[in-house]
Amino acid sequence: MNRFAVSLSIFLALGLPGWADVRGPLRVGAAKVDITPPPDAALPMAGYAQRTQGFKGIHDHIYVRAIVIGDGASEVALVTCEVVAVPDPVWEVVSQRVAKDSGITPDHLMLSAVHDHSAPTVAGGYGPASPGTAAFTAKLEDAAVEAVRLAKSKLQPARMGIGTGKAYVNINRREPVPGRDQWALGYDENGPSDKTVTVVRFEDLSGKPIAVLINYAVHAVIMGSKNYQITGDLAGAASRFVETYYLGEIESRSDSGPRLRLAPQERVGSSGMVALWTSGAAGDQNPITMEPGEDFSLVNALGQMLGEQVVRVSSGIHASMSDGRLWGIQQVVTCPGRRFDRTKQPPQATDADPVNIRLSLLMLNNIAVTGVSGEVFTLIHQHLDERSPFRNTIMLTHTNGSSGYIPDETAFDHLSYEITTSHLKPGCAESAIINGLVDMMNRY
Repeated sequence: MNRFAVSLSIFLALGLPGWADVRGPLRVGAAKVDITPPPDAALPMAGYAQRTQGFKGIHDHIYVRAIVIGDGASEVALVTCEVVAVPDPVWEVVSQRVAKDSGITPDHLMLSAVHDHSAPTVAGGYGPASPGTAAFTAKLEDAAVEAVRLAKSKLQPARMGIGTGKAYVNINRREPVPGRDQWALGYDENGPSDKTVTVVRFEDLSGKPIAVLINYAVHAVIMGSKNYQITGDLAGAASRFVETYYLGEIESRSDSGPRLRLAPQERVGSSGMVALWTSGAAGDQNPITMEPGEDFSLVNALGQMLGEQVVRVSSGIHASMSDGRLWGIQQVVTCPGRRFDRTKQPPQATDADPVNIRLSLLMLNNIAVTGVSGEVFTLIHQHLDERSPFRNTIMLTHTNGSSGYIPDETAFDHLSYEITTSHLKPGCAESAIINGLVDMMNRY
């Protein structure tokens, strides 16, 4: 790709020529499994190097959530974990165990992190793991396998549909510093920022929701580095709001005050309803405001704002697709790597090992659910959307591995935290991701 070598490792979900043209009755199941550590575990928390102590309390529980979808011929699974990342070794273990336990092959699995900076560290990333971190990672892997198993056990006839809305709770965080070539973490109102909330609704044949897939581009970092309590942060708060709403325990209100007008069966909800949050292309996107410390007011407020928008969008979706055509494919692209010495000013770059980026695609009828194993900048998804052959193209990041920050090409022109932390040289990743995913879509 361009002048860079791209190594491909392709896994096709095709069993016979023309298999992708076959439709079958859609069946869907969903489940969630608690992965909250014991209150006295004192495990190190992920996401901030300056946090040197273990967590000191639990504000709210964290979960693995799963949606399994079948079309009579095969099944696919969407799984999210309320942790900061899915390291490559965790993806390898879970994908093989899910294949053995539930019969869902790795090319039909999306295993994503919500990028929660207020959860315990997951082993398999950088540096050695403590015994406690290793034990938590084993618990996470077990929970992911169990969530898929439970969701598959709940498969039932279903319909699905997709809709979008807008939520103004994110902002570009790469802010120019006057008089300097480097950019800082801040709030750039003029930077690219996608406000789209995408919702895929799965419901039973009576219209009751089984699950919703939520996709939005924002870091789950409202609580900041001074927080030492376990929480799902913004992602967890939004999922919790939607699930609680559909359990009938609260009534959502619009920004201006009046209640949302939803069908009676939606207010009743169903006890197994799962709201599966996924992080969009949020590598350069932060919440519009943050609360360093242990005041959770902003988490609850912004989580409710996002949750209300999800409910609005979900209530307006006409879930008419009752037949399914499912297909999956994966591909690994390799780009040149580099490392920065950030102790020098300006930071100095040297060549480093190449970086593997796993690209994943699940086709749910005409909905293209793409996955990238890294922290993707928002313009990459926007550029993919422009070239995608499908009207509905979703990007799940931190999916099926962890490749670090993946800036768009223009972002490399301005040094910032994300650029000096990225393992990539400019000139490869954006085109490799977009060309790779579009080629995969064209195979469908």
